[in-house]
Parts: sequence; structure tokens; C-alpha cells
Amino acid sequence: MLCQFVDAALKGTADELAAIRKDVRSIFEDAAFVDICSTIASFNSVVKIADGCGIPLEDVKENNTKDIRESLGIDDFKT
Repeated sequence: MLCQFVDAALKGTADELAAIRKDVRSIFEDAAFVDICSTIASFNSVVKIADGCGIPLEDVKENNTKDIRESLGIDDFKT
């Protein structure tokens, strides 16, 4: 369920997020729910900050993502 919540928070519609948020809140206490939301927001922002600053990929990640980056044309974007 937490993975569904993350997916809805990052790429779902407002209705999808509202539905899964209701389910998550029914299982976890308020403090845990806030921690979950904070963790999602933190990881999301850290990635965007790293991308915005131009921090390069680590060698292993660069090698492991070569095919997908080529197929998506990501390496063609200006840095």
C-alpha cells in the first residue's frame, strides 16, 4: 500500500491520491502518516535538487542506465 501511495503522490491524479491517502490514514496513526508524507517529499526534492545542480550520475548508475537513457533520448538534453 505504501508503494501505491508513493506512486499516487508522485504521478497520480488528485482523485487517486485522495483515495489512497484515506486508506493509508486508516492504517497508520497521525504521526506515522506525517513521517510517510515527509519521506516521500524529501526523496522527491533531493532528486530534483541533484538534477538541478547538475550532479553527475555515479559510474555504476551511469552504466546501469545507459540503454534506457539512450532509448529515451535523455542524454540529448542540455545540462
